[in-house]
Amino acid sequence: MTEHLLNQYCQTKIKLIDTALAQYIPGDAYPPIIYEAMRYSLFAGGKRLRPIMLIAAADAVGGNGAAYLPVACGLEMIHTYSLVHDDLPAMDNDDYRRGKLTSHKVYGDGMAILTGDGLLTAAFSTMLSQTAVDPAVLVKVVREIALAAGAAGMVGGQAVDLASEGQKIDDQTLKFMHQAKTGALFKAALRAGAMLAGGDRQQVDALTDYAEQFGLAFQITDDILDVVGSPDKIGKPVGSDVRNDKVTYVTLHSLVGAKQLAQIAVDNALASLKGFSVEAGILRELVMYLISREA
Repeated sequence: MTEHLLNQYCQTKIKLIDTALAQYIPGDAYPPIIYEAMRYSLFAGGKRLRPIMLIAAADAVGGNGAAYLPVACGLEMIHTYSLVHDDLPAMDNDDYRRGKLTSHKVYGDGMAILTGDGLLTAAFSTMLSQTAVDPAVLVKVVREIALAAGAAGMVGGQAVDLASEGQKIDDQTLKFMHQAKTGALFKAALRAGAMLAGGDRQQVDALTDYAEQFGLAFQITDDILDVVGSPDKIGKPVGSDVRNDKVTYVTLHSLVGAKQLAQIAVDNALASLKGFSVEAGILRELVMYLISREA
């Protein structure tokens, strides 16, 4: 699969996901202000990486990933809520996200908090609207996603991140922080896709290993982009980690060292897919793309 085909695949899936999201978060519901704010952040130009990975994982085990749009869209709502809250003055205090003013800059801090709350709760009602799946499997998947999004996962990682500002932390703490903050939802997305599509234990375990390495590579390259990225391409100002006095893979290992660690993680992710055939091609291309990504 070439980069052109990868882009084509992603754009096709983004259209499917966006069409579904527009139905789950309607623009004509009451009260209009909260739905407007939710849609503002939800349709601010995201890459839809987590729902795409759920779809790709289902495809990789021989299923039809597009059949699981409710769960995929729920993941995107959770991710978007986390960004809305992460941008708040009490957190990272960012004015721009994806090249647009952040939610609190447009709607105010209070409404931005409610926007995140609305997206998070909508995520679970959306996921539980999934049909054509064994209810026991769906409950297991939604529970895993809830754990990945909560104090044991994303929220816990963000808590460590917030508490670590201005502090000296070691590599083990940094690794936990990012495995939880960034990697947990990637892992949940891949495991969910495989389980929903009837993947066997070996396939689910392999995709879990892939997810852990993908999440690590993603975070390292994110840290790198915060140093060398272009604001026009990444859609927000660079240098926020330095501004907030955060420890990153770059500050801990140097720019060169961080790039080496990212390459190792990509190689490990590819190795975890050795038992899959061409159906996992999109997952191989996605992780290789991380090394060259500019946004």
